[in-house]
Amino acid sequence: MSPLAIGLLVFATTILVLATGLPISLGLGAVALGFMIFFDGWNSIHFVPETIFSGLEDFTLVSLPMFIIMGAAVASSRAGSDLYEALARWLHKVPGSLVISNIGACALFSALTGSSPATCAAIGKMGIPEMRKRGYDADLATGSIAAGGTLGILIPPSITMILYGIASETSIGRLFLAGVLPGLLLTGLFMAWALFLSWKRGTVLVDQDRIYSLEEKLELLPRLLPFIAIIVGVIYALYGGIATPSEAAGVGAALCLIMVIFIYKVWRPMDLWIILRDGLRESGMLLLVIGTSILFGYMMSSLQVTQSVAEVIAEMEVNRWVILAAINLLLLVAGMFLPPAAIILVTTPILMPVITAAGFDPVWFGVVLTINMELGLITPPVGLNLFVINGITPDVRLPTILRGALPFMGCMVVAIVILCLVPELATWLPDLLMG
Repeated sequence: MSPLAIGLLVFATTILVLATGLPISLGLGAVALGFMIFFDGWNSIHFVPETIFSGLEDFTLVSLPMFIIMGAAVASSRAGSDLYEALARWLHKVPGSLVISNIGACALFSALTGSSPATCAAIGKMGIPEMRKRGYDADLATGSIAAGGTLGILIPPSITMILYGIASETSIGRLFLAGVLPGLLLTGLFMAWALFLSWKRGTVLVDQDRIYSLEEKLELLPRLLPFIAIIVGVIYALYGGIATPSEAAGVGAALCLIMVIFIYKVWRPMDLWIILRDGLRESGMLLLVIGTSILFGYMMSSLQVTQSVAEVIAEMEVNRWVILAAINLLLLVAGMFLPPAAIILVTTPILMPVITAAGFDPVWFGVVLTINMELGLITPPVGLNLFVINGITPDVRLPTILRGALPFMGCMVVAIVILCLVPELATWLPDLLMG
């Protein structure tokens, strides 16, 4: 059997195995082990522990649980509600102010947590009822939060970008910087659509009878400034040459725990135990996925699948943008069925030789790939953010949430096109600060 035929068989088998609901780590490990035994015999089992543990020796992986604990600490507090309320007061006179406030709160909260589901839950619980109470349609209220929550995997610190950096051997610091301007661009596109739709539907003036004094506008800032200071401090430590990503993540996690204890009074042992327990649970899950995905990549390489795909695409006499369009389509389809972590860890070893052979910047491609992962979070049948929003507002049907999210998907496609036309949006800041 040719390597390409084996690759197609591996892809189909992986989709079928993961579609059964088996945990991603077990599914990837089972597929990798099965193909290794079938094609290389039982002796290949000896390479399994060595491959997994050598992959998990990367010191950069220490940053994962630290950023996860950082997000868990913030998500356990009222930081999301305070962010939303503060922005709602300051943007009160802007058309469609509540939707724009929610999207802005999602962007800021994403920078604190790096988690899309956590952002959806934290901002949606307060923002969606408030928007619906003040006359905003259910599809716009729910769709804007579902889409705004996806910013959690683009705006740094991003767990998705850490995974991509590990899988592609790309600088995580450069990836974080590369996500800043595209993240702001996508936030701006979301806000522009929300403003336009609010104006078109006549929901511009529904809440302008309320007047906030300057004192009320400044009231919540003391609670927010420490968290924003932590983000600025972590970024400065990363790019000021003070600390490695792992060290900066550790400091950020410690500071976030201190902040929620002193500002939000999350000091009881049970509260702290829940934060650490959730952080440990998610970290363990991600590390298992990383370990088995490394084994999966080893299997693909040992069977010559990765090399053959790269050679075939490199020999295709087509424009490199056609190749990129095909890769984007592949990622979009994969995102409909698999979570971002699985897609990145499975496809990156295959796609990186293709991307570099086509002359694309791996850092720039990391941003494009991440926006594709954002699309997958609000695309059926496994659009995680859609189900999070549906759990928050069970009286709003899933098709209504999807209808509200569709225009924001269009904004993501526009962002990818803009990045293709102006790649400097992703590469300028890393080049400026890191050379």
